[in-house]
Amino acid sequence: MTGTVAPLDVLTIGRCGIDVYPLQTGVGLEDVSTFGKFLGGSPTNVAVAAARYRHRAAVVTGVGDDPFGRFVCREMRQLGVYDDYVVTKPDFSTPLTFCEIFPPDSFPLYFYREPSAPDLELTADDLPLEAVKEARIFWISATGLSKEPSRATHHLALDARARKQFTILDLDYRVNFWDSEVQAHRYVQEVLPKVNVAIGNREECRVAVGESDPERAADALLEAGAELAIVKQGMRGTLAKTRTERIAMPVTPVKTLNGLGAGDAFGGAVCHGLLSGWSLEKTIFAASTAGAIVASRLECSTAMPTEPELLAEMRRFREQCAPGVKDL
Repeated sequence: MTGTVAPLDVLTIGRCGIDVYPLQTGVGLEDVSTFGKFLGGSPTNVAVAAARYRHRAAVVTGVGDDPFGRFVCREMRQLGVYDDYVVTKPDFSTPLTFCEIFPPDSFPLYFYREPSAPDLELTADDLPLEAVKEARIFWISATGLSKEPSRATHHLALDARARKQFTILDLDYRVNFWDSEVQAHRYVQEVLPKVNVAIGNREECRVAVGESDPERAADALLEAGAELAIVKQGMRGTLAKTRTERIAMPVTPVKTLNGLGAGDAFGGAVCHGLLSGWSLEKTIFAASTAGAIVASRLECSTAMPTEPELLAEMRRFREQCAPGVKDL
């Protein structure tokens, strides 16, 4: 899929790469004999999720001049995501990410992104500023702030965006991407006033705003500049707050196979709800349900649900999770 026509519905910026996931569960990598190869990287997965809901989605990212980079672009197109803004950085290799799968709640990740990753080498020249300005949703990940020149490029994009609705920050803290929590806190604090939606789990909120209690974390994100704060609490559900509304959503119950893609599915459904004009309650219920669907599947990108799949599961769990949502 090529030849984007602005404006896009969803434009994300940041990580892409190859997820190399074991086809055996409950087994350490040293004993795994077969693997699957999938498109990966959190902002890329969010774009795929949005495309599954028939939104026009693209990613600003980088790949190496290698077979995995060619796979990334081909797979994006096959999954309905425009690859017009994928740039090739020949001095760096397309990243690989391995995981181990120990259901229900242990999924260690191993990133191969040294000495740097192409997506962290994005510069001002790689930035499609008009697409950034015009996209209905612009989604960034905090890990894109962890290194220059990516950090400066993100700020340039946010400044051009000028807090247009909806500008979304995924707090997405990965400890091995940063020199320290102090560094991560500093750079996330710098961008919070430039976004109007912030999404993160309790640990990510602690790093970002110094609060892990969901209520205080949401309030701190709102105080920092967000208009909508979403705090994910794992099996305790999700808290979403604006200055006038509060939604506490229980988890959508599923049998977890691999929880690694749940957050990206959650983010894609948040985008879908915002673009569709859904109520906050329906949007968070959709996000929780999408996350649960993907957590019950092995892979991330290719596991993202369509809207009919999502709505069917929402109807199934409506009375249990969100009886106030009637329009399904």
